[in-house]
Amino acid sequence: MDRNLALEFVRVTEAAAIAAAEWMGRGDGKKADGAAVDEMRDRFNQMDFKATVVIGEGEKDKAPKLYTGEVVGKGNGEEMDLAIDPLEATDSVAWGRTNAQAMIAAGPKGSLMHAPDTYMNKIAVGKEAAKVIDLDAPVKDNIKKIAKALGKEPGEVTAIVLDRERHQDLIKEIRAAGARVRLITDGDVAAAIATTIPDSGIDVLMGIGGSTEAVLAAVPLKIFGGEILARFHPRSDQDKIEIQKCLEKSKIKDIKKIFNAEDMANGDKLTFTATGVIDGPMLDGVNFRPGKIITHSIVVRGTSGTVRYITTEHKAHKPK
Repeated sequence: MDRNLALEFVRVTEAAAIAAAEWMGRGDGKKADGAAVDEMRDRFNQMDFKATVVIGEGEKDKAPKLYTGEVVGKGNGEEMDLAIDPLEATDSVAWGRTNAQAMIAAGPKGSLMHAPDTYMNKIAVGKEAAKVIDLDAPVKDNIKKIAKALGKEPGEVTAIVLDRERHQDLIKEIRAAGARVRLITDGDVAAAIATTIPDSGIDVLMGIGGSTEAVLAAVPLKIFGGEILARFHPRSDQDKIEIQKCLEKSKIKDIKKIFNAEDMANGDKLTFTATGVIDGPMLDGVNFRPGKIITHSIVVRGTSGTVRYITTEHKAHKPK
């Protein structure tokens, strides 16, 4: 992917993050998400490329903008796939909690998995432990192997988990293995990526979360040398139908197949861009100051392996 195009995505996530941050703590997640969607779509359509949204805000009949299947850009230049989340952790922004960001994963046409909007059981780690995890292994075994790979004791390992009732047994197993638990209300993409960042204090992501988020996380995890393993976890018969449609397109028959990062994000010509909305384990959030707005972003390119952390000062404007 062209390096200028990869950096251009920063302008997109910055605009979306600022728009969402203006709604922080106002109790209206839909308004925050809508503001981010409007800014992201507007910026995409100013860019010289042709991109299909393979993971977006939902199906066309449910999402009027940035829906799955929408084509954005001026229609010329490079053709690619986009997996986007204009605002990950909408509720965090609505209620002023931690950990929210705007993000884009991109790659050549056909490189990103078209995952339906359902759930997956996941485990994600950084480079050092990438080859030792097993989605079907007992939690205790995974913790022990991760600790060994990191040169730690199990009691020094920190697992990050979405704070959900469905994870009560998982949390008990992690504690029984001697590891520490960090709970988050939302934002498991950032949490998965945090496993690759040495200073994040996060060693492994575990639990059931969105399948679209698994694809978004797969891109930076792969570039960083980490790994994510995921299997579909249908909640209903309708979920099973949507999953089967997805698998049939990829000529996969087994609904219990375990996908890795390469399965979900194929090849090296990939890029991941994110801008923090509220401080989290990966990025600081938008900071409004007199006369200026400060944003914090990350840009990761698969071809070169470069990682750029970008702090930008924007001229302040009146909130919309």
